[in-house]
Amino acid sequence: MDNMLLYGAYGYTGQLIAELAEQYGIRPLIAGRDAGRTKALAGKLNLDYAVFPLDDQPALDNALKKTKLVLNAAGPFEKTCRIMADACLRTGTHYIDITGEMQVFEYFKKRDDEARAKGILFLPGAGFDVVPSDCLSVWLSAQLPGADQLTLALYSPGGKISRGTALTVLENASGGSAIREAGKIRRVPQAFHSRNFDFGFAVRSGVTIPWGDLSTAYTSTGIPNIRVYNCVPPKTAKGMKMLRYTAWLVDFAPFKKYLERKIHNRPAGPTEEQRLSTRSYIWGEVVKGKESRRAYLDLPEGYTLTALTSLAIARKVLDGQAPTGYQTPATAFGPELITAIPGVKRIAL
Repeated sequence: MDNMLLYGAYGYTGQLIAELAEQYGIRPLIAGRDAGRTKALAGKLNLDYAVFPLDDQPALDNALKKTKLVLNAAGPFEKTCRIMADACLRTGTHYIDITGEMQVFEYFKKRDDEARAKGILFLPGAGFDVVPSDCLSVWLSAQLPGADQLTLALYSPGGKISRGTALTVLENASGGSAIREAGKIRRVPQAFHSRNFDFGFAVRSGVTIPWGDLSTAYTSTGIPNIRVYNCVPPKTAKGMKMLRYTAWLVDFAPFKKYLERKIHNRPAGPTEEQRLSTRSYIWGEVVKGKESRRAYLDLPEGYTLTALTSLAIARKVLDGQAPTGYQTPATAFGPELITAIPGVKRIAL
């Protein structure tokens, strides 16, 4: 057995990771707080399992002492990452997760010295957030050294989101959006700015979102001005702009509980057929004066890609290739990390 703990294994994305792990020669110890769901998944996949909540420090530490690496798939990561980080520092365990939450990246960045002192890796964002966008940012910055503007745009036609993603969006809905200007993260209203993006095969309109690359791309490239957009239908963009005036409702406890119930009544995530029939795209541009470079990535569907990239990174860590301290995917393993994933194409524009 490989020494990897997969926590949150019975969630939508965690289960997909567990199911595909064997392709990477990994048989993880799967864990979560729900005994029934954890045991059922372990039986289905013939894997060892452990059951404990994250606030059970002795149980968490005991599980980590048996492993080299934990892959945290239990979100919202703003609520789980701190407990996991502390435990990894106590036990000398490498840490990766599949977050896209900007504040989580900023948190781990502040703990870089501690991780280096312990000789462990802290690498949040090992999934669709933010492996492809981070790798594209680093590749583009190498094409135009000294670039001072970076723009990224996400486009997932027909893409569906999981319950976990929806709950994380709900948790952060009242926080508005963000951009990076002159090296500093600046809070702005929802859907603060819109523009069109030419993917070569289609032109789509996007609005700014507080994507994790506002933190990670700055770490990876040093580019001081960064904006990330999500290409969505006009109706969705209008709804995002309305959140500027209605987001306060999300913090009203009874209404928030109502929305949470609605989310829990939804399907866990896209079906296998939907995942396999959907593609995702990330467009990128760097600018230096009047010069610019553009490219986009043609990718598998987002949840499929998250399972593949997190397992590819886990495999490298288990093979002894992990650098120490806080890392982004591209600072740890280079911009070609994403092009090594099956079904990924990078197209220069």
